[in-house]
Amino acid sequence: MTTVLVIVLVVLMGLTAFSLIRGVIAFLRTTKIDLETGEGTTATDMQLAQNKAMFARIKYQGLAIVVVAVILALAR
Repeated sequence: MTTVLVIVLVVLMGLTAFSLIRGVIAFLRTTKIDLETGEGTTATDMQLAQNKAMFARIKYQGLAIVVVAVILALAR
């Protein structure tokens, strides 16, 4: 059971890193677009993508914390 949880934890950590990278890339693109156009009053598609990626990162981090708590509970 612990082996399965460790595998799930590693997958969740990978998804967290992937979401973080996607969010940072969307942030950099948004910043570049804002600097080129001078706009910034409405949410662009890149800003919405950044928000979605960062929400996914938080979700995966939360799930990873739950898995760690289960592993610690089973270790007792």
